[in-house]
Order: sequence, then structure tokens, then C-alpha cells
Amino acid sequence: MFASFCRRRLLLHIRKISGGGGTNPLQSIPGAIHLAHSSSLTAVSSAPNSELCPATVSYLISCGLSPAAAATAATTQKIRILSTDKADDVCALLRDYGFTDANIVRTLRSAAKLLIADPERILRPKLAFFASLGFEPRKLAHSPSLLRHSLDKHLVPSIQFLRDIIGTDDQLRIAFHRRPRALTVDLENIMRPAVEALRRGGLAEAAISKLLVIELGVLMLSPDRISKIFQDLKEIGVCTADSRFVYCFGMMCNVKRETWLRKLSLYTSFGLSEGEVFNAFKTQPRILSLADDNIEKKVRFLLDELKLGIHDIMSRPVILCYSLDKCILPRCAVLSVLMREGKIQRDVKLLQALLGYSRGFSTKYVFKHADKVPDVVKAYEGKIKFQGFGCNR
Repeated sequence: MFASFCRRRLLLHIRKISGGGGTNPLQSIPGAIHLAHSSSLTAVSSAPNSELCPATVSYLISCGLSPAAAATAATTQKIRILSTDKADDVCALLRDYGFTDANIVRTLRSAAKLLIADPERILRPKLAFFASLGFEPRKLAHSPSLLRHSLDKHLVPSIQFLRDIIGTDDQLRIAFHRRPRALTVDLENIMRPAVEALRRGGLAEAAISKLLVIELGVLMLSPDRISKIFQDLKEIGVCTADSRFVYCFGMMCNVKRETWLRKLSLYTSFGLSEGEVFNAFKTQPRILSLADDNIEKKVRFLLDELKLGIHDIMSRPVILCYSLDKCILPRCAVLSVLMREGKIQRDVKLLQALLGYSRGFSTKYVFKHADKVPDVVKAYEGKIKFQGFGCNR
């Protein structure tokens, strides 16, 4: 039933479209727009080669893809739309299951070949299955190739496998929403070996369940890669009994060893010991996910503008995960206004004041003083920029 959809994955190598720059690729395709809504007995078919099909490109553009993206999808995915009837039915079905126009555009960019599928016989059962689990359309749009996998041979067995480990559909839904693509990998050849590798590494079943919710992408790793992560974490002093282990492991799944070493070198360049970096990582694993220039910009601001000590910063490493422009600077602007108006002491502990959820900060420093110091609202909204604390400190 689903054999034609499971035969191969979508091609991922994108061929450049001739006439680059801002040129509309349809300009070189006579009659492309006219053919977009023509009728014939065959709705959609596989193209025998990678020649550009004007009608297909035009139809994809009508779905919201850019001309370049439409041309790329049509050629690399090798489909020809000779009639829009079935393709329209597929798009209508996606909308029936909650796909927005943006979701459909994202889906067709990488899986335009879904337009070949029989909407009732092939797609509806899968969409109904995902809907029954509460999987959001916008997340399916991030990995639309799932809709090309066999329902009976892949999707249902994989979900049952994960449900047995994770425990509840609510947690399963959270795990899927964080890493939809993990559900595309082969159950017997990739998922099961990954879980067995976690067990061999010494993780208890409850820890494995928690890890998969945190980072379902671990199922995409080879047993050798999983073994190396266990080894790396052991070397920096994170044991499987540590409650922080699964969070550290989840982050290491997404970081290559060379990247980890480069981040370590960057952090130590600020005067930290490797031990301090490891301790900060254990406290807040996300410091590994930050781009190098992001780390550099934030640390330099905290050191040079706020005059904080590097050891103090790394004792509360979550500050590095805050957005500089959207969080740290507006909060600094609020604190600066309050210092100027004498509402808070000039020797306030800045790091402590800057940390915490938005609701807590706004309640303590914005709403509390908004009536008598209206500028705190403007500062928090970014209308008054932070110019430094100056004599306020």
C-alpha cells in the first residue's frame, strides 16, 4: 500500500538553477503560468529526468514557494504536475488537518513529492494517526518525509517502541516536537541499537526515558557515538547517577568533539580553568550550543561594560544563554533608570538582579516602579537604550 512512498528518501542535493541572482526562473520557461492550472487525465507523475517542468514550477509557486525554491523542488524531486486536481486535493487535506499556508510551503520545499500521493488512501490515515497523538502540523512540516513512511511497517511500530520507553503520550508528544526528524530513522537498525547502547552505558530505564524526552535525536546516533559521549562525560566528571547527566548527554548529542574542544579553548581564553568550564557546563549544558561570536560578545559585555568577574559569570552560566539584545540590555536599562532615580542601591548585585524569568524581573523592577518612574517601562520596552551605568555605580 505504501511501497511507492517508502522506496526512497527525498533527494537532498540541491542543484543550482541557471540564471542566478534575482532572475525569475519562469522567465525562461515559455507558457509556465498558463500551464499551471491546465487539466489532463494524469494529475501528478514522476518525471523521467531532472528537466524543469514549467507546470510543476508554476503550481508550486501558486502554493507559496519562491520561483527559485519551486524550480529546485521540481527538478531535484523529479515530479511533473500535469493537472492540479489531485495536487489541490492533497493541499486541501493538509489544511483540513491544520496545516497553515506557511506549513504547506515548508512541506513542499523538501517533500513536494507528497503531491503524488493518493490523499485519501495514503495520506489521510497517516495524518489522522499523527493527529490522534497530538502532533502539531507545524512540527510535521519540519520533517514531512514522515508522511512518506509506511504507517503499518514504520510509524505505528516506532511510536509503540517509543511509548513503551517514554511512558505517556504527553511526554512522547514533547519529545517529538523537539526533534521530529528522529522518527524518520529505521526502528530495527538505528533506534533499537541506540537504546541498547544507552543501557550498556549504565543508564537506568527512567533516565533513558527522560533523555529521550529531552533529546529524541539520540535515537539517530550510532552505538559508537553514544559510547564516546559516555566516555567524554565520564572524563569531565559527569557520572550516570548525576541528575544532570541526561541534560549534558542531550547537549553532547548535538556537538562534535572538535566543536567541544574549540568551545573549551574559547572559554579558557577568558582566564578560566578547564575545571571551571566543565563545572559551568554541568550546571548549564547549553553554553556549548552558543555560537563562538555570541559567547565572545556576551562575555566581553559582562566583563567590560558591567565590570563583572569572569569567575562570577561562570558561577551562574545561564546568563550566557540570555539574549543580549532582547533580555540583558533592556534589563540593564531598567536598572540604570532605577539607580538614577534612587529607587535601588547603586551597589546592587547586578548578576543576581539580571537573572530570572521575565515575570519575576518585571514585577520586581518594572511594575513596582512604573507609576512613579514611567521611564522604567520605556527602558524595558527598548525605547530607552542602555548607555552604561556611569556614575550610577
